[in-house]
Amino acid sequence: MKKLNKLLRIQSLSDIDIENIVTLAHRYLQDSSANNVLQGRVIANLFFENSTRTLLAFEIAEKSLGAVSVTLNVETSSMKKGESVSDTLSTLSAMGVDLVVVRSGFSGFIDEVVERVGDCCVINAGDGNHEHPTQALTDYATICYLKGKDIEGLNVTICGDIFHSRVARSNMRLLSRYGANINVVTPPCWSASVPSSNVTKITHSLEEGIKDADVIMLLRIQKERMSGASFISANEYSRHYMLDKAKLSIAKDDVIIMHPGPMNRGIEISDEVADASSSILLQVKMGVAVRKAILHYMLG
Repeated sequence: MKKLNKLLRIQSLSDIDIENIVTLAHRYLQDSSANNVLQGRVIANLFFENSTRTLLAFEIAEKSLGAVSVTLNVETSSMKKGESVSDTLSTLSAMGVDLVVVRSGFSGFIDEVVERVGDCCVINAGDGNHEHPTQALTDYATICYLKGKDIEGLNVTICGDIFHSRVARSNMRLLSRYGANINVVTPPCWSASVPSSNVTKITHSLEEGIKDADVIMLLRIQKERMSGASFISANEYSRHYMLDKAKLSIAKDDVIIMHPGPMNRGIEISDEVADASSSILLQVKMGVAVRKAILHYMLG
């Protein structure tokens, strides 16, 4: 199996890389046993932003594959004593870490990481508003699992905070690459940030955006990244853009509902729709399977 050394952005992955990762992920979803394929490997998780699903998915994947999994608590590390990020990264490399999983609130920070860790493998677990390639691979693998691997012509509606969403950017690049029609539903204040090269249609109406959708991908409202100029109140957003049972009734019967998490219930999605959407839980399970597949593909 070919070794992938750096997973930084969707564009850096070949079709063969993506096919191998998705195929392996589907295998891990059906059979969670891993037979210690990464025994003796050391993986460090370096998260400068809060995370639950992504960090846990990587930790579970690493340990189930037999790797030594170390998560660096930035708050209790030497960085709180003044050590630079560059020195921390160089230290990890010198200690013989085989792979570093990095999340940062700064777009493009992952490129600085690559410069500092030498031959160590690197995975981008999200950098600012830029990219989140492992989440896009998770979403693509989930769609392929439910709809088949030929997604050409599939109507995917992405709804929500496009401006701040690295998940949306990575998904647009990946899904449009394989011929899916990307339709965006977003408030007017965020529509200028939608990349026209990857999008079929932009609308400010949720009803219009979901009526022909095969997949509805909801995005979290990221209050922690908002400035005053781009703010829309939670009440206003939920009134126009929350997916509830009434709005969902105009969509196709077999539509897939997705959300990268964490969900803001009552804002992006109603309790009733969230609790009835088995595809969202499948998406979470696929997140672990995809991280296993990526680690296996890079280090196995």
